[in-house]
Amino acid sequence: MANQWFETVAVAQKRAKKRLPASVYGALIAGAEAGVSSKDNLDAFNQLGLRPITAGQPAERAMETIIMGQPSSMPIMISPTGVQAVHPDGEVAVGRACAARGVPMGLSSFASKPLEEVVATNPQTFFQIYWAGDKESMVARMERAKAAGAVGMILTLDWSFSHGRDWGSPAIPEKIDLKTARQHASEVLVRPKWLTSWVRSGALPALGVPNFAVGNDPVPGFFEAYGTWMGTPPPTWSDIASLRQAWDGPFMVKGVGRADEARRAIDAGATAISVSNHGGNNIDSSPAPIRVLPEIVEAVDGQIEVLLDGGIRRGSDVVKALALGADAVMIGRAYLWGLAANGQAGVENVLDVLRSGVDATLRGIGRSSIDELEPSDVVVPDGFCPPHLAT
Repeated sequence: MANQWFETVAVAQKRAKKRLPASVYGALIAGAEAGVSSKDNLDAFNQLGLRPITAGQPAERAMETIIMGQPSSMPIMISPTGVQAVHPDGEVAVGRACAARGVPMGLSSFASKPLEEVVATNPQTFFQIYWAGDKESMVARMERAKAAGAVGMILTLDWSFSHGRDWGSPAIPEKIDLKTARQHASEVLVRPKWLTSWVRSGALPALGVPNFAVGNDPVPGFFEAYGTWMGTPPPTWSDIASLRQAWDGPFMVKGVGRADEARRAIDAGATAISVSNHGGNNIDSSPAPIRVLPEIVEAVDGQIEVLLDGGIRRGSDVVKALALGADAVMIGRAYLWGLAANGQAGVENVLDVLRSGVDATLRGIGRSSIDELEPSDVVVPDGFCPPHLAT
C-alpha cells in the first residue's frame, strides 16, 4: 500500500481533489461571488513576515493552552462545518482524531452525524447553531446539546446568503436516490476509492442534518434546513443576548469582523468571539480575518477570548495569528482535506502537520512558549490592516 502520510495541508488538498467527485470537492472549495475574500484569507498570511534568530533558540517549546475552558495540546480547535459527505465516518472520525491529539472540536448543526455520537468520541465538543427558526427551536437544539454533553455553544452569524459564484456553484442533490445516482454517475465512477469507501460502509451519503431536528421531528434534508435558516429574520444584539441566557456555559459568537461588534458581543454576554468571514462565504471583498484581528484584539482588551478562523494552512499561520493577539485559531478546510484524503488518520495527520509547524516556527523566532509571542515577532507591511473602526 502506498504511503498515505502527507507533509503539508496543500498535499492533503491535492489528494482530496483526486479522491472526491467534482461536486463534493466543489462544495468544499465554495467561496462567494468572485472569490476575492476566500483568496485573501490565504494571501494575507503570505504577506506577513517573521523574524528568525540564528543562535540561542529554545531547546523545548510549549504550546498547551485553554480554549473556552477546555485544555488543548495546542492553540487549535476544529471549526464546525456542514454535511461531511467526504468520508463515511464524517464527524465521528473527526471527533476521534481530535481526542487522539488532545484538541477540542466544534460540531455543526448541519453535520452529518448526530451530536450524541460525536460527543461520545470526544467529550471536548462545542455545539454550533445558526440563527435559524424561532427562539424555541434554537433553545431546544441547545438543550439537546447540553443533555448530550456538549461543553460550549458556538453561534455562527457570518453568512449573508450570497449564492452567485463566477466559477459556478456545486451541484448538491437533495437526496441520494436512483435518479440522482444516474445524474452523478459520470463523476462518481471516476472516483472509485471514494465510491468504494461508501459501499463498504453499507450506506450512501444521507444528506440529512440530524442535529437540526427538534424533539421527535424527522431529520430534515440539507436544503430544508438551509431554507429555514435563509427565511429567519437576522437577529439584533438584544436577540443574541436573550439566546445567550439560555446557555450557562462558554458561548462564542462566530463571524465578528469589526471592533464595534466585538464590543457588542461582550455586552451580549459572549465569552469568546471568532474573527471570521466564513471561509470567504460571507459578502465577497470582506477582509481576511487576520487583517482585522489587531483592531478587534485592541477593542476586546482581554475581556473575552478571541479566536481566528480563516486561512490557516500552516503552523506558521497559527503563530502569526497568536502573535497578533489571537488566543487560538480554528481550522475548517484544512482538516476536511485530511478527512477526505485518509479519514481519521488524515485529520490526525493535518493536526500533526500544524503542530510541527507551530513548534518549528517558535524555535525559529526564539520563543519557548506561545505565551511569549508578541506583535513584534511579525513583520506587518504598510496598509495590511484596514483603518480601525471606532468602538
